[in-house]
Amino acid sequence: MKVFKVKTPKIGATRYPDIIKKARAVYHEIEKRTKRRPYIRSAHFKKEKIFFDYFWEHSDQASFIDRRCRLKFLPCAIEFIEKSRFAPSSQPNPRRNGEMLHRFTGCTPDSELFYVQIKEDLKTKQKFLMSIFPE
Repeated sequence: MKVFKVKTPKIGATRYPDIIKKARAVYHEIEKRTKRRPYIRSAHFKKEKIFFDYFWEHSDQASFIDRRCRLKFLPCAIEFIEKSRFAPSSQPNPRRNGEMLHRFTGCTPDSELFYVQIKEDLKTKQKFLMSIFPE
């Protein structure tokens, strides 16, 4: 599997209030681009939209420490989705028929590995950013 190296550094804060503030600022920049649902365009999926519908719900389900660790990688993941053309490891969702899970591998400028998971609804062909997590 190929690893795409991003140029954007991860959020450097250590306290959760600082991390969430910076992560929300990054998200609000994306949110300002459209009047409807926030999205980014993916280079791998031929510039199709990747929506954020489930991302914040999914991150809120994680433990506090895990959430803090995952949100640090949000700017890296956004650049990764927008620029990477590397193929993911894809598999059908074991919990739900009609969905495909795509897992991409990225690397920060500090050489830390992280994964970006995107869920695809096979019926509607919509794609959703599910989670970002370190190795």
